[in-house]
Amino acid sequence: MRVSQWIGRHAAATPRKCAIRYGGKDLGYADFEALIGRAAAALAAAGIGRGGCAAYLGCNTPEMLALFFACARLGALFMPLNWRLAAPEHQQMLDDCPPAVLVVEAPFLEQTDTLRGLPNALRRVALGSSRAGWQDWQAFLAAGGAVPDDAEAGADTPLLICYTSGSTGKPKGVLLSQGAIDANADNSVDMHGMTADDRVLTVLPMFHVGGLNIQTTPALRSGCTVVLMPRFEAEAALDIIERDRISLTLVVPAVADMLLASPRWARTDLSSLRMMSIGSSIVPLRIIEAVHARGVPMTQVYGATETCPVAAYLKRDEALRKIGSTGRAALHCRLRIAGPDGAELPAGQIGEILVKGANLMSGYWRNPQASAAAFDDGWYRSEDMGWLDEEGFLTVVGRKKEMIISGGENIYPAELENVLVECEDVLEAAVVGRSDPRWGEIAVAVIVPKAGRQPAAADILKLFDGRLARYKQPKDVVFLETLPKTALGKIRKDELRRLVTHPAAA
Repeated sequence: MRVSQWIGRHAAATPRKCAIRYGGKDLGYADFEALIGRAAAALAAAGIGRGGCAAYLGCNTPEMLALFFACARLGALFMPLNWRLAAPEHQQMLDDCPPAVLVVEAPFLEQTDTLRGLPNALRRVALGSSRAGWQDWQAFLAAGGAVPDDAEAGADTPLLICYTSGSTGKPKGVLLSQGAIDANADNSVDMHGMTADDRVLTVLPMFHVGGLNIQTTPALRSGCTVVLMPRFEAEAALDIIERDRISLTLVVPAVADMLLASPRWARTDLSSLRMMSIGSSIVPLRIIEAVHARGVPMTQVYGATETCPVAAYLKRDEALRKIGSTGRAALHCRLRIAGPDGAELPAGQIGEILVKGANLMSGYWRNPQASAAAFDDGWYRSEDMGWLDEEGFLTVVGRKKEMIISGGENIYPAELENVLVECEDVLEAAVVGRSDPRWGEIAVAVIVPKAGRQPAAADILKLFDGRLARYKQPKDVVFLETLPKTALGKIRKDELRRLVTHPAAA
């Protein structure tokens, strides 16, 4: 089914059913369908059609989702911008893929003041505010007339452009087609056993493909009710889970930690939760075990922006039996593990994770060289390292570029980091390599202590005694007040490597 038809189907069958709950108000499927139609008409009136682009800067809102589906009807691109980024970073993206319409939520209007060189014809639309030089959202919607779907927009038509976080260089625009988004929804439905009866809580930002596509868009295709949080707040999220009887939600490790740290975690009624999914390559076992202890299966999902992102996952009945695994290949995916020469490795051997499936990106926007380098005979090269067991379950051990080679032996930082985060004195931890004249590289533990704790380096190093081989153990410890992170909360390992190489810079 075309993405543009998802909401209309439910609007016809269950018009009054709540599609989106936001800010204490319910938006039924019929009303959401009408909003999408008005947004599509307004975009068309602004000159957006096949191949055009509309950008959005703001928190999670129903209007953001309406723009996404409106672009699907027009055969256009939707570009969600990360509100955590600075204006120069937005400038890079807008220069790379200039939109014809830029919709900005009121709290982020000031971030646009320093943008330069944008087309004079760019339609600037303010959501929730009046501002000189900007058109009000409601006035923008009123300017359009009826507009039909682009009948020629099909599975190959690009719909979503998401920029990678740029942790190791200039961000690249990942192009995801309507067919990829539909296949991804199939994957999600299979993972979650999703039905129209589910109530899905979205706490992650939808400017990221995970927040948008792991549960939110598949839930709307399935006719679920989606409860949108503009931004994550632990206490508010627990309130919503209990009050709205949420059955599915998605977190990342940082969000899970905030939920677990809440005084309300132990007493909140979680009985409605069928499962809690967690999206990250590496998930500390302590988080999974803590959620399981409350009687909620925690299932991992693996993927990347380039895979839309659902590429592998655990199902509910596998969560306890395969704890620590990221799961098996998604419904529309295949996985293989490749050695340095590209040959497929047998079960149990660590290599690069390759993914093939209908949910893969079409390529990087206007970057044919990077697009070609990302694929090997149709297989997406993830640059993640992992292994498959005899049943086909995937375990991710870290990024290819993060692997440390010490004395000819491979060390995967995630294995060491899982030990470090179990320490009661450690708030956050990461492991990176540092050049060494004898061993080539050594592992260095970078620690952020908990408030009021002052662990000694020797105490940190003792954590590994008897748990990991000697060659894997860190040879040094660096203490920091915070870990450098990207706007998506990923640790900047490149920055950490610089800091441990030049400790004075820390």
